[in-house]
Amino acid sequence: MKETVKKGKTVEEAVSLALEELGISEEDAEIEIIDEGNKGLFGLIGNKEAEVRVSAKEMSYKDEVYNFLKELLSKMKIEAEIEIDDTQKGFRINLSGSNMGILIGRRGETLMALQYLTSLMINRKSEEYISVTIDTENYKKKREETLINLAKKTSNKAVKYKRNMTLDPMNPYERRIIHSSLQGDDRVKTYSTGEEPNRRVVIAYNRDYKN
Repeated sequence: MKETVKKGKTVEEAVSLALEELGISEEDAEIEIIDEGNKGLFGLIGNKEAEVRVSAKEMSYKDEVYNFLKELLSKMKIEAEIEIDDTQKGFRINLSGSNMGILIGRRGETLMALQYLTSLMINRKSEEYISVTIDTENYKKKREETLINLAKKTSNKAVKYKRNMTLDPMNPYERRIIHSSLQGDDRVKTYSTGEEPNRRVVIAYNRDYKN
């Protein structure tokens, strides 16, 4: 635990010096007043400085995630409410605000990047893997439904024309949805091709399929 002992003309001054040294805010600190000090005779003779012990609070992983996102969103100039719920393996985070389109980005790329950075930060500090999912305006569920519909329509085309169909580039999360949604369809096979960030899903007609 980081801590320091500081003196000042007043308790407030001593606390301020300690917070500055530790690089934390008062909300993240535990403050113990060792001596309130006194001004002595006529405020000149026998003055005694105030003395405090200040230490940084031990933060939970949830606090770490909240503070990280708050700072990151501030740097992005995005105002958002951060709601964090516990799950069995980690945290499910929902962001809400007036301009979440910027946060989502093109095909959810900004949102996925935010999730990746948050996951990277917290898992560097934890010995066990912590799952982090971030969503806003129910984007992921809507996107998942769109991708499942796309997979079904494209698989029907592959079967109808008996040829392979290649989808637009997708991130790993979206590709997994395509693969998963067609797992039980014996008419087609799926695989990925190309290099990131232009890796694509191919929905291939299964020529061994017997109707």
